[in-house]
Amino acid sequence: MLFLVVALVLLAVLVGSAAYVPLPVTLVAGAAILAWLAVFTVRERRRRRTRGAA
Repeated sequence: MLFLVVALVLLAVLVGSAAYVPLPVTLVAGAAILAWLAVFTVRERRRRRTRGAA
């Protein structure tokens, strides 16, 4: 859960600073956070699926 909170805080910081950094930097950072959240989602779904089968 802490993993998700940190990702969302980083996203909020990125959105707040988007006006001050160049667009390519914002896009790369946003893509990195998106990938981080996608990995988290896949891991959570796998974990829940394996717990439900046991």
